Amino acid sequence: MALILTSSLAVMAFFVPIPWWAFALLVLAWLIITAMGSFFVGWDYHLKSLHHNPDTGENWVSLTFDDGPNPEFTPRVLKLLKKHGATATFFCIGKQIERHPEILKQILEEGHSIGNHTYSHSRTFGFFTSKKVKSELLATKSVVEQLTGLKMNLYRPAFGVTNPQIEKAIKSLGLLSVGWSVRSLDTTPRSEDRIYLRITRRVAKGDIILLHDTSEKTLAVLERLLVFLRKKNLESVPANRLLEIEAYEQLES
Repeated sequence: MALILTSSLAVMAFFVPIPWWAFALLVLAWLIITAMGSFFVGWDYHLKSLHHNPDTGENWVSLTFDDGPNPEFTPRVLKLLKKHGATATFFCIGKQIERHPEILKQILEEGHSIGNHTYSHSRTFGFFTSKKVKSELLATKSVVEQLTGLKMNLYRPAFGVTNPQIEKAIKSLGLLSVGWSVRSLDTTPRSEDRIYLRITRRVAKGDIILLHDTSEKTLAVLERLLVFLRKKNLESVPANRLLEIEAYEQLES
């Protein structure tokens, strides 16, 4: 779009005087939109993701947890989910899986699904080359495959960041990017009450809720949220079930 507008201005400049700042303004607008598109996964600006399924015929939502497995909090999350008969999807970091393989196995044994959340979850992930992004995702896929025999199909963008390099890596690996429609912001300084209200005021059938199995605050919110969902006759199922997609590649028989 920016290229089309710039070309149009260039053509018009042959017939009508156009000030230099018009071109500068156009470039600035493109840079701002591109930057925002990189950080707002819901825009699908660089990478198409699956964020919800409003057409589901069931009263389903999907609780998703990023950044585990965490030895302190993930087992407690699992205990709460089991207590309330809920299932979820855990987007796991490769190095965390290596440290806590028994927790990953417990996640799967209790009926939840898992997805790829990079190997290192580096804060500079958005600046990685396509080759380095691919190596991160392959490392986590390899760890999970060796541990469980499962070949993961699902990817959750680290920090919600997307860009052309990440898009190229995701497409080359044939992964499905799963975003969210309700972001809890549970990793921010917001209070438990504010996070709980943020979710419950927004959530509806077909939504995917983003949480993190990494804090005491999230556990407190989760316990209240599970009670709320039950009262609203909403059931949490794994994201792949809600979205009607496969969480894992079909293994050759």
